Amino acid sequence: MKIAYLISAYRNPILVKKTVEYLSCKDVAFFIHIDAKSPFGPFESIRGENVVFTDKRIPVYWAEFSFVGAQMLLIRQALAAPEHYDYFVLLGGSEFPLRSGRYIHNYIERNQESEFITVVKVPAPGKPLSRTNTLRFPSTRPILRFVFRVLAKIGLAQRDYRKYLGNLEAYSGNTWWALSRQACEYIVEFSQRHPELLKFYENTHVPDESVFHTILGNSPLKSRIRRNLLYEEWPQEGARHHPNLLSAKHVEFFESHEEVPAQDLHGPGEMLFARKFSDDDMHLIERVEEMIRKKDYQCKDDLMPVRG
Repeated sequence: MKIAYLISAYRNPILVKKTVEYLSCKDVAFFIHIDAKSPFGPFESIRGENVVFTDKRIPVYWAEFSFVGAQMLLIRQALAAPEHYDYFVLLGGSEFPLRSGRYIHNYIERNQESEFITVVKVPAPGKPLSRTNTLRFPSTRPILRFVFRVLAKIGLAQRDYRKYLGNLEAYSGNTWWALSRQACEYIVEFSQRHPELLKFYENTHVPDESVFHTILGNSPLKSRIRRNLLYEEWPQEGARHHPNLLSAKHVEFFESHEEVPAQDLHGPGEMLFARKFSDDDMHLIERVEEMIRKKDYQCKDDLMPVRG
């Protein structure tokens, strides 16, 4: 089993570097995309024979299609690698593992027939149909973006996704996933055969929570879908559009469980990663590291990137 971690980051270079170091073991590699709006210098110390930065950098804007573009860039580059990776795990720049790299590697290998991506049919709690049907424009088209945001407030920027997606049902879910090579190949091939799907989602809100979900939710792989592997805590609906920063109370919760359980409506599962951490709270990462050392050990043949 060979695993490719796909990391799309714009900040937290210290955390990203430590995440790479901690997940590194035999048959693991990292493909990293750094937002074109962020300086690359702070990330230069992330090195190693198993670390690859994308040849191209995309300016990524929150809740816009540009993040889907960054994901597709990472998927394509990892699929094209001669090592032929079997599994692909998407992370951002604010995650850290809750178990050792070897533990996670073994877990994925035991469950390699599963696609870990939280998927729900729209509409669903927190995933209103308006998010799919409201016409929005990206930051690169500021005039249209402003005009249609105004129109959306009075209900004049609506469209019916069925006119664009045909027989496809609309799905949504969490951005972060762990998918088999077969699923990633299916996503790439489907998007090539159906460019109208990507074109539709270019003008929706938070398409990174819908595009891959809709493709896989309508695919022969749907029966393999399980909830994702990432712990997040979201504020009450309507408060904010971002997950809470993790704190000491969250680490205490992680420490109190041998296997960190899922606690939401998307079904049972073990949480292997958590977000949001940041470079400003590395003392929390030290606590998580100590927790992991107590729970299990890294394999002896771990492949660590060159430091410095």
